[in-house]
Amino acid sequence: MKALFAVGLLLAQAIPAFAADHLIVQQGRRFHPGDITIAKGDTLTVTNNDQFIHQIFLNVSGFSFDTAEKSPGQNVTEAFTVAGTFQVRCHIHPKMLLTVHVN
Repeated sequence: MKALFAVGLLLAQAIPAFAADHLIVQQGRRFHPGDITIAKGDTLTVTNNDQFIHQIFLNVSGFSFDTAEKSPGQNVTEAFTVAGTFQVRCHIHPKMLLTVHVN
């Protein structure tokens, strides 16, 4: 019985937790919400609900991405695999700022 419990405990530890997906909306040349806290491994899906194209990027040591231009109605999904606080911006609208806190 103890051996079966030990095997079950090892399997439970080996199965990774499921990452969550969080929705960010681009509208009015802003990110909504503009500040979010997520867990390491979670993803952000950014939806362009604006009338303009957007292109998001993040460039810090050890973690970066730079998406293609996304037209109104298009999405982009990015995984945050590093803990820290990050500032995501739009190349086309440099005043757009999304702060992502990754625990």
